[in-house]
Amino acid sequence: MAGHSKWANIQHRKGRQDEKRGAAFSKIAKEITVAAKMGGGDIGFNPRLRVAVDKAKASNMPKDKIDTAIKKGTGELEGVDYVEIRYEGYGIGGAAIMVDCLTDNKTRTVAEVRHAFSKHGGNMGTDGCVAFQFKHCGQLIFAPGTDEAALMDAAIEAGAEDVASNDDGSIEVITSPADFIAVKDALEAAGFTPEFAEVTMKPESENLFAGEDAAKMQKLLDALEGLDDVQEIYTTAVVDE
Repeated sequence: MAGHSKWANIQHRKGRQDEKRGAAFSKIAKEITVAAKMGGGDIGFNPRLRVAVDKAKASNMPKDKIDTAIKKGTGELEGVDYVEIRYEGYGIGGAAIMVDCLTDNKTRTVAEVRHAFSKHGGNMGTDGCVAFQFKHCGQLIFAPGTDEAALMDAAIEAGAEDVASNDDGSIEVITSPADFIAVKDALEAAGFTPEFAEVTMKPESENLFAGEDAAKMQKLLDALEGLDDVQEIYTTAVVDE
């Protein structure tokens, strides 16, 4: 991760999420509803729901909102029928972007996503145009100062795929999507609490942006993130603050 601070980038992302907490709650609730609809309302038997609920708790989402979202998914309460859809495209300098959406109106969503790309210097591409630049995996990042040797031993024993130390001292643990929860639980039981943990699309390589290009790239990402139907954005871009 030479050339930029992985830790600073994660803290920046978390800070931006905190600033938009109301919108974040709405997006997380939507994910919980879809997860519950697909796999049932018991987090013990629904890994996707467990991940979504953990994310909600980490964002300090009220328990009643979590419960309501689950009940909408299981049919105990009336809810909206959402469809999952992914759009791919390019940002400033050709940086890869993937946009995951949950929507009840695909025509509206594709128009909004395409407009955000074109208005801010990007281009929406075809399915699969950038997906090969990302790896679907579980990612856990631990703060600088964490005992690397002890964490590595615990992670390997728990079934992690890889453990890497970043230039800024943070430590990254990578798992398969299927093993993410088991590894996370095992590491927390061993006393290692991640600052960031989710199943994600991790870029295989990164494009570092600074100055004017960084500002332009951030505007594009903000425009996409601000769309109601957008759940997650994955990009090879790293914006240097």
